[in-house]
Amino acid sequence: MKLPKGNQAELGNKIENYCLNFNHQKGKHKATLFQSKLGITLENVDILKKAIKKAAITETVITRKTNEYGTHYNMKFLLKTDVGESLILVAWIIRKNENFPRLTNCYPVNK
Repeated sequence: MKLPKGNQAELGNKIENYCLNFNHQKGKHKATLFQSKLGITLENVDILKKAIKKAAITETVITRKTNEYGTHYNMKFLLKTDVGESLILVAWIIRKNENFPRLTNCYPVNK
């Protein structure tokens, strides 16, 4: 299955404030992975944002789970840059009172 309303997916500020933030307690580990595997930092964040937006529309959901907050979706896609390539795990939620997906997490994973 595809991510419902993937073309309306919202990234918010999760990437800048968490996934690529070397000053965030948990995010710094993801930021290190993005930099070492793909050369992606806040300076070239658009590479990651464009890839995630495209994945929201084109990639297949690998897991789906519903809880009291809404429905959670996970997907993986391959991202290649001049520095390297890695599978990226992307997590989304469609909250119970909303009808579009919001990014909750993303990070490079082993193939």
